[in-house]
Parts: sequence; C-alpha cells; structure tokens
Amino acid sequence: MISGLFHTFFYNPIYNGLVFLIDIVPLADVGVAIILITVLVKLLLFPISQKAVRTQFIMRGLQPQLEKIKEKYAKDKQAQARKTMDLYKEKGINPFSGILLIFIQIPIILALYWVFFRGGLPEIDLSILYSFINEPSKINMNFLGLIPMDGRSIVLAFLAGLSQYFQIKLSLPDLKKRDDKASLKDDFARSFQLQMRYMLPLFIFGFSYFVSAAVALYWFTSNIFAIGQEIFLRGRLAKEKKD
Repeated sequence: MISGLFHTFFYNPIYNGLVFLIDIVPLADVGVAIILITVLVKLLLFPISQKAVRTQFIMRGLQPQLEKIKEKYAKDKQAQARKTMDLYKEKGINPFSGILLIFIQIPIILALYWVFFRGGLPEIDLSILYSFINEPSKINMNFLGLIPMDGRSIVLAFLAGLSQYFQIKLSLPDLKKRDDKASLKDDFARSFQLQMRYMLPLFIFGFSYFVSAAVALYWFTSNIFAIGQEIFLRGRLAKEKKD
C-alpha cells in the first residue's frame, strides 16, 4: 500500500514531469529538466514555505517575551511550556511548521533516486508514462555536457552542502554565547543548533555525493530557491511590520 501511494503521488508525477521537460528543454538536457522540476516543486510548496518563514520571522521578534517567560517560570517547567504555547497561539504561529517541508522533500528525493537508479532513465518506461506525455526522441544525461546525472559529482555535492550551510545560517536565529548558568535544555538547544549549522551541511555533502549528481543538483537548486525566497519574504514581512 505504501509503495503504491509513493508511486502514485511522488514517483510517477516526478518521472512524467522529467520526461515532459526533457522533451522540451534545449538539447534534451536532463540536468536542466531537474532544475526546472525543482523550481516547480518549490512553487507548489510555496504556501507551506511562506508560513514557515513567517513563523521564523515572528519568533525572532518574540525572543524578549520568551526570555521573560523562561525567567519567570524557571522553577515550573510545565507552566513555562504552557505559557510559551499560549504566546504562540496568541500570535497565530506553529513553531513546528517548518518540519512539514522536510518530510515532504524526503519522498521527492527518493523518487529522484529511483528514477536514475531503478531503470527510469535514460530508458523510458512507457508503462508509467501518462497518455498526454510524449516520449523524447533524445535524452542527454550530461548536464551542460559535463556532469553525468546518473553518476557522482563532487562539485555539485559541494555546492549542495555549501548552499545548505547558507540556507540554515539565514533561517536560524543568531547563535547565543554559552551561559555558565544555562540549563540542560538550553545546552541541548544550543548543541542542536550547532549541529544544524555545521553537521547537516556536511551530511548533505556526503549524501549528495554518494547518492547521485541528480540529487545533488536538486538539493543545490532547492537551497538557492529557498535562500531567495527567505530574503524576499523577510523583506515583505519587515515592510508589513513597519506599515
């Protein structure tokens, strides 16, 4: 059942989308098709992304209030958590809204992996091709004539990891200096933030290199789109706040 849902909602649409784009892009470049389908996916996820950016922006402004709650209810963790959630509810935000984006991207990346490593390309599987999608007469697996999409690319993997670092740096709040009086929870939060900033980009680099150049290109394009989106939405939200 899970396999059927995965193919119906992720693998088949992405496969057909790639085949359609390969048929219309210059030189039938698979890499260009991956970039275009990544942008399309990001546009479809824009409402969720917009909500996540809005949440992060508002939470930055709430830091003084959150610190006051933390100090006032330092000895009552349940009251501290309740007051914190009440503040989030009052401001109409969900601090976990960004997690949904991560979970949605996982099956998309798996679908790309299956396309290139389970016989999806360069051969065309006509059995899953939608009736309105034409079979391309030519398929160029080398992105810009240089990087095989069904192989590995340390350059694209490096760009994926580097762009992930800047995307995280832009989206996360500034890292605070460690306080000697910090609680175990504070230390855990700081440690988690450090891992997100530095370990995740390294993981993305390794994952993108060992899986495929296609996944690395998807991740790099996705991060560049996310950085541009973050800058655009932050500017708009800051303008709305001033007005």
